Amino acid sequence: MKLVTRAEWGARPPKQSWTYVASTQGVKVHYEGDPVPADLVSHHEWCAGRVRDIQAAHMADTSQGWIDIAYNCVVCPHAYVFEGRGLHHETGANGNQPLNVAHYAVCGMVGNSGLTQPTNDMLNGIRDAIEWLQQQGGAGPEIKGHRDGYPTDCPGDPLYAWVQRGAPRPGGGSRGGSAGGSAAPPWPGEYLRLQDPLLNDANVRDWQQRMADRGWPITVDGWYGSESRSICEQFQQDSTAHGWPLTVDGIVGEQTWNATWQRPVS
Repeated sequence: MKLVTRAEWGARPPKQSWTYVASTQGVKVHYEGDPVPADLVSHHEWCAGRVRDIQAAHMADTSQGWIDIAYNCVVCPHAYVFEGRGLHHETGANGNQPLNVAHYAVCGMVGNSGLTQPTNDMLNGIRDAIEWLQQQGGAGPEIKGHRDGYPTDCPGDPLYAWVQRGAPRPGGGSRGGSAGGSAAPPWPGEYLRLQDPLLNDANVRDWQQRMADRGWPITVDGWYGSESRSICEQFQQDSTAHGWPLTVDGIVGEQTWNATWQRPVS
């Protein structure tokens, strides 16, 4: 996940402390609802300033009484996830207090004119934000649009249609090829293992996606947590039982990485 922290995008401090939420039912997806320049897709250097503008507009809106930017995350067309209120903080974007407590809010940088179609990078970034909120913020499995339960056009028809399809990653999220034996991509040279802080990177996501393609019940989110370690151990045990001896340690080293692609499905 390409996370941009509040400090990195230049956030103002909130007017008062955020309300803590231990968990939510899930995440609601939003859009800006105003015109967004169509050429924003070619100018990532504009994105941080746009988030600052959103925060300033929200904090100046006396009718809403917002203490900060309303969203937990804002995602630009280039897959960057800008931290808004962030983890374990009640959103201000879902319409009323019960709705704000029930779901986090993630906003894609599309609007009602200009840039209205989310890019594939934006959709991947929104998925990254959702999975971050699920893994680290206690969000449940629900992924809904702002209009679900509140009378609004948000998040716009194109983005809402994606939400209704289950919010899939573009291309079905497959990065690993067929489920049978095939040439493994080069081992990245890093051991994928459970650690503190949790490892999160593209190599983890690629390995998780390959395991999912092979039929293992794993969450493809880029975080190497306890679920990934458990699935890795099961795969290592199963591989050993089928003539591909691996050390059962829950660590994706070079041998486990290669077996993930090359070992035939049993």
